[in-house]
Amino acid sequence: MLLLWGSAQLFLPMGSCMYTDNRWLTMDPNSETNILTSKPSDTQNLEQQRSTGSSWLVLVAAGAASLSGLMLGYEMGLTSGVLLQLRGLLRLSCREQELLVSSPLLGALIICLAGGPILDRYGRRCSLLLSAALVVGGSIVLIAASSLIALTLGRVIVGMGTALSGTGACLYIAEISPTERRGLLVTLYELMLVVGVMLGFGCSYAFATLPNGWAYTFGLVIPPALLQISVLVFLPPSPRFLVTQGKVEKARTVLARMRGGVQEHVEKELLDIRTGIKEESEHSFWELFSTKANLRSRLLTGVVLVFLQQATGQPNILSYASPLLRSVGFDSDAAATLASTGFGVVKVVGTIPAVLLVDSVGTKSFLCGGAVAMGVSLVALGALTHQSHTNLTSLCTSHTALNHTRTAWGLNETSVDLANSDILLTDLPDQWSSEESQRTTRADDGVGESGGGSSLLKWASLISLLVYVAAFSISLGPMVYVVLSEIFPMGVRGRAVSVVSAVNWATNLLISMTFLTITEKLGVANVMFLYAAMSFVLLVFVIFCVPETKGRTLEEISKELAQK
Repeated sequence: MLLLWGSAQLFLPMGSCMYTDNRWLTMDPNSETNILTSKPSDTQNLEQQRSTGSSWLVLVAAGAASLSGLMLGYEMGLTSGVLLQLRGLLRLSCREQELLVSSPLLGALIICLAGGPILDRYGRRCSLLLSAALVVGGSIVLIAASSLIALTLGRVIVGMGTALSGTGACLYIAEISPTERRGLLVTLYELMLVVGVMLGFGCSYAFATLPNGWAYTFGLVIPPALLQISVLVFLPPSPRFLVTQGKVEKARTVLARMRGGVQEHVEKELLDIRTGIKEESEHSFWELFSTKANLRSRLLTGVVLVFLQQATGQPNILSYASPLLRSVGFDSDAAATLASTGFGVVKVVGTIPAVLLVDSVGTKSFLCGGAVAMGVSLVALGALTHQSHTNLTSLCTSHTALNHTRTAWGLNETSVDLANSDILLTDLPDQWSSEESQRTTRADDGVGESGGGSSLLKWASLISLLVYVAAFSISLGPMVYVVLSEIFPMGVRGRAVSVVSAVNWATNLLISMTFLTITEKLGVANVMFLYAAMSFVLLVFVIFCVPETKGRTLEEISKELAQK
């Protein structure tokens, strides 16, 4: 049963925590390490369960690390609502909005490439302290920002912090948790992540109409970061990290504190840790690109899956949710932001069937069903946006939205002269201006947003978006990482996911940086149709290229893939 939601889903955090074949796998894309532990048998000694599971130190440590999920999810959720406010204040062009949205992804990609040595050299706990400090520092820069450059810098720093934090948190929780409690404690991180997404959407709505509301929204991530720092300074490093540093005695002491002092259990777990580290050191990174055991083909399967995960549009649907809803008829920033908060709720609800049914239904069935639902909902959304004449001008910026923002900021008409501005979308093709003029004429004639047909269209568009988000949350979001945890052999699994994660971040960054630009050329409806086409490409790829893994052990899966 998989318990990975973030990243994901759209915004895959490094160090994804996965469960498969009765085993928990924690992968660090950069440090090239992973942990695989067997689930205890039903006859396991009850005394061991009580002693290993009762340590308050483990609970406190897991809770502190799980705050990383809250911060990551919060930053994911606030983007679209804050964008509506900032684009009016700074008169951001489409490309500037793309830069603001994608800047955290740039920071995440940087950390994806450079964070492994930090985790290996300084450990998970110290990495969490560093990441929390980056989140605080980046948030302070954002609060004090008065220009696009400062906002972009702050977002890059926060992106680096949340990405490193996601990796370090999953590793730290998995490495300190007793086997029979690991699933529950890792679930806490994932739960905090989707709760963070909901809070991000909700807080951006709560402060949407306040002067400097965007600053309050950015600043609310600071308290959990400071709380995490204040708790982590009193917690020990993970035993596994201590063993890798040659500090076996200290690792034994930490394990004894976390396992209730049962010596035989401590010695057994310590032996397992040392054995696992030895096995990992016997494999080369370059084996991934060889034909040995079909590793090259397996790696290509993983890369294509994460590429399609991003190319079906989920990052953009969430990051630009409020502007998109604004463009299809929600007649204020607050209304569009409130409607987008439903995405956070749907993401939480959508993961429940994935968690409960993945073992019995299987990942391939979830992926196929989700791809069909995503494709159909995107076709419907494309048809609805085409019918409502949504175009780039209304998606990038809305004159009514800017008037609303101007009022919320207390700006007078002379302080932001949009009509004479050379900054705002001066390079748009003439046909966009013509279409906007025609749309304004229709609205003035009573056929626009105030009409009953338009009202129906906007609610139908919202339902289509919610169905799309739900389909992604139950299928492509989590199930891709079940497949990744199953198709690679144990010895190279961590390194394989490091490559796949780098591709994931890079694809996410590229797609988010070009969404509005592509929409400028193609129109919103055509972009939705393009995402729908990619969803059906995903369906074909899953049917013919992704193995069925339901009810099979990791060894059986690996043996079959090695022979194909």
